[in-house]
Amino acid sequence: MCGSKVNKKKNSKMRLLALLSVIFISGCSSDNNTPGAGANLIIASVSATNPDDTDTDVAINRKITATFNKEMDAATITSATFTLVQGTTPVSGIVTYTGTTAVFSPVNNLASNTSFTANLSTGIKDPSGKALEVNKSWSFTTSATTALGPDPLMLGTAKNYVLLAKTGVSTTGTTTVVGDIGLSPSAASSLTGFSETLDATGTFSTAAQVTGNLFAADYSPPSPSKLTTAVLDMQTAYTDAAGRVLPDFTELGAGNIDGLTLVPGLYKWGTGVTVPIGVTLSGGANDIWIFQIAQDLIIGNGAIVTLSGGAQAKNIFWQVAGQVTLGTTSDFKGILLSQTLIALNTGATMNGRAFAQTAITLDANAITAP
Repeated sequence: MCGSKVNKKKNSKMRLLALLSVIFISGCSSDNNTPGAGANLIIASVSATNPDDTDTDVAINRKITATFNKEMDAATITSATFTLVQGTTPVSGIVTYTGTTAVFSPVNNLASNTSFTANLSTGIKDPSGKALEVNKSWSFTTSATTALGPDPLMLGTAKNYVLLAKTGVSTTGTTTVVGDIGLSPSAASSLTGFSETLDATGTFSTAAQVTGNLFAADYSPPSPSKLTTAVLDMQTAYTDAAGRVLPDFTELGAGNIDGLTLVPGLYKWGTGVTVPIGVTLSGGANDIWIFQIAQDLIIGNGAIVTLSGGAQAKNIFWQVAGQVTLGTTSDFKGILLSQTLIALNTGATMNGRAFAQTAITLDANAITAP
């Protein structure tokens, strides 16, 4: 009789443990697009927009973009779920979706000196059917001007970093970085020379040289998934830049653009590009430059990239298939998208962002996000 009671208790405990195991395994594995990745456990939200909320002086021929923190179901991103209004009046436009970025392209130029509001509804869902966390709205005001040059590149969540690399970010000397640094898929051990201190949350670290935070793939969630998305967005932007067609200028200066003044446009070289002493980019605040460079980009020692006419570093994109070298004490502006190494030599300064599909090396540099 006693043995029977003991066996019943044991069986009850075993059934309870089995039930709990099923619940636990189901909870861990459900809603998962990618085996082991937990992709759909992430609540869908908007991580970046262009223009940003409250932006002013936006060109009237600008497209409106929104980047999500994860892949979404393209079929749910339509002119019904992504809208643009002037007051209460809808603006006609075409909605497209690529990677993690949705684009609203107005059919006509927007009215000048006017406020507009973009809206994303919770009708937008991820591939598992989970809706956007909340409705998202943001507003901006146009200028009276059009933007010259090609459409800008969409950086997506990569825009959250001033330095972003896959294999390592290292520094020697007295470097100062204003903005966040991201590294993935390499671990924090490949952030060298920063003497970083891990935050109590384990999601980021800090360093005396950085006005911002450092993130690595082996930090605590949600940093790994955010970095994975940022790196994918970086690569998407690189591919977009490299794939632009119908350049305005081809093989300018046979690759040596020293002393030239460059207007907005799409530039293409089948060689490398050098700037021994300096180059000037002249255009308005909304104008765009994209440089397609098939080999290396070399900025000479002491060379200066000068901006005039209101041109802004955030609108200048250097797509480089080879290595980027910024010479000693050079002064560079723009967004670097390199397929290999980006090396800043001693004392080089940069107003822009450096995105490398291998590593970034620094040596007593000053880098500021535009």
